[in-house]
Formats: sequence, C-alpha cells, structure tokens
Amino acid sequence: MTVIHDVTELTVTEAAQRGVARLVADAEQGADLVVTRRHRPVAAVVSMRRLNELEEGAADLRDLALVLVRAATDSGRRTSIDDVLSAFGHTRESLAALPDDDE
Repeated sequence: MTVIHDVTELTVTEAAQRGVARLVADAEQGADLVVTRRHRPVAAVVSMRRLNELEEGAADLRDLALVLVRAATDSGRRTSIDDVLSAFGHTRESLAALPDDDE
C-alpha cells in the first residue's frame, strides 16, 4: 500500500498562488498535494476520505504491532479474574456491591 499516491509537489509560494480553494478542490478530486520549503516536504493537503484511510491504516498497524508483541512474548501463563481481583483487594461480590457511577 502506498501511503501517498498521485503526488503533486509544490512550493509554499506556488501553494499560496493557487489559493486555498484550488488546493481543496484538487484534494477533493483525489490528488495528494505535498508542499515543500527549500526542497523539503513541510505539509500535505489530502481529502477527508484519504485522511480517514490513512488513520484506519495507522490503527491497523498499531493493532498488528500489539498482536505481534503479544505473540512473541506469550509464555502461555494465564491469570484468573479472581486472582486479579484478589491482588487489588476485591472479590466478585465486593465489586457487585459497589454503586454504579450512573446513580
């Protein structure tokens, strides 16, 4: 998967000359715009659809990293919920007796 596709690079001066309305229209049409200063990328203009795709991809990568770390470090040892509750000074009954936050 390419993170940015159909890239159009323009300098800050060129972007200012195009104006915000044209930059937005280009992004809406699917163009990914990269604004450069002194030949270095400093900003990107993308459509909301594309931004959502990028955010979903980033979330998927975080999930994948978590799965891989868990798989690599899983010893097979499991802890029961009752042992966890006990470590924090509770039982299932003591938790059930606590008032709800909604009340």
